[in-house]
Amino acid sequence: MDEEPLSKWAERRDARVGRLRAVPIVPGGGPRGAHLNPDAPRAVERWNGHVWEPYAFAADLAEAKRIVYPEASVPPSPTPGPARQPLAPGKGRHRKP
Repeated sequence: MDEEPLSKWAERRDARVGRLRAVPIVPGGGPRGAHLNPDAPRAVERWNGHVWEPYAFAADLAEAKRIVYPEASVPPSPTPGPARQPLAPGKGRHRKP
């Protein structure tokens, strides 16, 4: 049986520490899918390596996403890419005759 060294397992476990998740607060343990109740309040929880602990509170799904994914809320600056090259003359496999 191939066993993984404990140090590699500990690295993987520690990489997950600090991860955030948003959990809808609905009565009675109802639907827990984010898309089902986008206007429901959310509890944002943080993984400490053993249990999910309370981290923040959000009024709705949009606010929870801004907390959980802060890098996505900042719009990327447009950077011009290289200019596209026009098609060269010739008979390619996908060109019409």
